[in-house]
Amino acid sequence: MDVELLEIRDFLIQHHPFDLLPEDAIERILEKIESSYTRRDQVILEIGAPCEHLYIVRTGSVETRTPEDDQILARLGEGECFGVHAMLNPDRVAVNRAIALEDSLFYMLPADEFDYLRTHYKQFAYFFAPLGAERLRAASTHGGTADGTQLGFISTKIGELLQRDPITIELDSDVRTAALVMRDMNVSSLLVCDDNGLAGIVTERDLRNRVVADALPVDSPIEKIMTPNPITLDAKALAFDAMIIMSKNNIRHLPITKDGKEVVGVITNSSLVQQQSTSAVYMVGDIHKRNTFEGIAEVVGRVPKLLCSLVEAGATAHTVGHVISSIADAATTRLLKMAEDKFGPPPVPYLWCASGSQARFEQTSVGDQDNCMIISDDYDEHKHGAYFKMVANFVNEGLNAANYVFCPGDIMAKTDEWRQPVSVWKSYFTKWIDTPEPKALMLSSIFFDLRGIWGDMTLMAPLQEVVAEKAPKNRLFIGHMIGNALTHTPPLGFFKNFVLINDGKHDDTFDMKHNGVVPIVDIARIVALEGKLTEANTFDRLQAECDGKVLSPSGRRDLLDAYEFISTARLEHQVKQIRRGDAPDNYMKPEELSHFERNHLRDAFSVIKTIQGAMANSLGG
Repeated sequence: MDVELLEIRDFLIQHHPFDLLPEDAIERILEKIESSYTRRDQVILEIGAPCEHLYIVRTGSVETRTPEDDQILARLGEGECFGVHAMLNPDRVAVNRAIALEDSLFYMLPADEFDYLRTHYKQFAYFFAPLGAERLRAASTHGGTADGTQLGFISTKIGELLQRDPITIELDSDVRTAALVMRDMNVSSLLVCDDNGLAGIVTERDLRNRVVADALPVDSPIEKIMTPNPITLDAKALAFDAMIIMSKNNIRHLPITKDGKEVVGVITNSSLVQQQSTSAVYMVGDIHKRNTFEGIAEVVGRVPKLLCSLVEAGATAHTVGHVISSIADAATTRLLKMAEDKFGPPPVPYLWCASGSQARFEQTSVGDQDNCMIISDDYDEHKHGAYFKMVANFVNEGLNAANYVFCPGDIMAKTDEWRQPVSVWKSYFTKWIDTPEPKALMLSSIFFDLRGIWGDMTLMAPLQEVVAEKAPKNRLFIGHMIGNALTHTPPLGFFKNFVLINDGKHDDTFDMKHNGVVPIVDIARIVALEGKLTEANTFDRLQAECDGKVLSPSGRRDLLDAYEFISTARLEHQVKQIRRGDAPDNYMKPEELSHFERNHLRDAFSVIKTIQGAMANSLGG
């Protein structure tokens, strides 16, 4: 092989995706590739002109411009390619203008060879076939899945695990009839139904403990031994959710419903265990056995190891956030039970809520607290104030001991302002929407992501009604929320170069949380407000069907893929830090990423920037 070909070979194998091709493919390319030299300011490709090559920049730089208004799309340097749109176009014509910014040398891969490589090498097709958001979509779905492992199981929807229709019995039946049906149908539980639907559940344990052990006559009504109004779970929930609920409530049978109404089956703990067991579920179960702050803290201390195992098994960021947040939920619930044991039952109903990342099921590590209490309007400060203050202080102290540290902004239930009856909370939400000044917008961003953890879940409904009624109609408020969302921008410069921090502490990094994840969280919150959605999770908000006032269907899909890719890159960065023994953070150096990862991260940031630009234009209009 002559010197020139050796030089081309050495260059190609240093750049993606050529570095993924086998040696025989590279040898084939060397037989076909051509070279071209272009002077500065010369047009290389003109819009609509024939393009029969993929161009690879060897030296110099190229600028691509749009056909509509001659706006700069990108500046490309060594190792980057252009002419890809034309290669993917059956007509083989250029769709953007390409101009040399300086004297430049290119390697030119003929179109038929480009097609051959895409057909025969998946890694080549994977990189070039889709572009921009579509390429990002391919990248986000290309990653490993843990087939046959705990990961695939815990992220499976519980409805997919149902093996038979539910076996039911009428409410006016007797115990003997129930036993006969269970024997004949070979089931360990029966769902008891009346005209209004599910009334209760009877299990083998009920027959043993409430009939045989107590010598109850077999002609006794089934209502006497059933568990009324059993806990249920929607079929769309994850298998992981079912395991958590059953572990937390010490139940062995869980009725599964469709859309919260029609019962479609029953999941048993034995069927779940036979499918798979997970360390996260055992951690939740362990937390509910602990009786001290120190004991809970010991279990929560395993979260970093759990995070590493999930990410390294190929879990999606959506699944990781759900699992890690469930540990925080378990710690909170256990502390509330301990508080009620210590101070007595609540004098009036209340609901303990999480806000922020825990509410959204998006925690990635043990961080600071964001929580509050919604209390029934039967609350009387003089009679009940001391009780709820003691409970709130106890739980916040317990969470702090478990390394869910106190919120720097005091957004916690132990702060009097955030421990109020429903009527006060309604006035808060009304004021924030009606007078969207800076502090109100900040609080809106926190408390419009709210999820009940423990207590009377119906207390949340009046607040959701206020938001659904007032927020979409108040265009000034929505406009301010959009403006607030635009304050978090992706770290991408005008020419798609990364904009790095230069503050002395985090020099030469970009913030994957505040400049990557948070902008998408902010956009999804606006989608929820406009669409009157009750979901708190960013993924669920973006997936929900709405009228498209904020995002088009394609915009939603692109943003979901950007969110998953950025979140996964952030998690992998944190896992590397944990494995090194460092405290995980959100500050990433570009050199940590491969050329491939940098390209896809630029795609993800570009998606955010494009959607933010469209939102900014809507404000201007």
